[in-house]
Amino acid sequence: MGSNTTEQYFSATPASQDVRREFQFTIRDWPMTVTTSNGVFSSSKLDLGTQVLLKHAPAAPEDGNLLDLGCGWGPISLALAKESPDAQVWSVDVNERALELTALNAKANGCGNIRAVTADQVPEDVQFDAIWSNPPIRVGKEVLHELLMTWLPRLKPQGRAYLVVQKNLGSDSLMKWLAQQLGDAYAVSKYASSKGYRVIEVCKA
Repeated sequence: MGSNTTEQYFSATPASQDVRREFQFTIRDWPMTVTTSNGVFSSSKLDLGTQVLLKHAPAAPEDGNLLDLGCGWGPISLALAKESPDAQVWSVDVNERALELTALNAKANGCGNIRAVTADQVPEDVQFDAIWSNPPIRVGKEVLHELLMTWLPRLKPQGRAYLVVQKNLGSDSLMKWLAQQLGDAYAVSKYASSKGYRVIEVCKA
């Protein structure tokens, strides 16, 4: 993640000119053509953390509500939508350009089950069968903690979240904090490790 991570995740209206590029990626097992732009996270490649999450996270639930928290231009959302065509994928970001790109990439790749929305556009009564996220660690602990504690409690019973976090950016301490904050109704553990990243699993009882 570069020095613009905070802006890329949390600027609702990027000030820079919208310069778009088209790339071809294989996301999980699906070759896709996607459009990216400056002003969103990892605009020229599939970033390593997302690669680790997509490689190691288990199969997504076949149906229900799935959340991609901090969707960027949509690689995680696209994987969830392709893997679970009967599910509703909620792609949440505050960056309007990211949401526009996610919607564009969903349409281009035949993923009609993706809804690219801001947080306040998700109905309050929606709970999630799964949450996948490459969360914005560099925004600082206070903002990150608020973000996670807003969404993780919205897991359904037996729902699971998978978060990818660099080890040297505090993945192990984040696991301990989540376990303390979420309490006995949740199990927090290391699900996988690869290339300097941890995939953290949060399971709701």
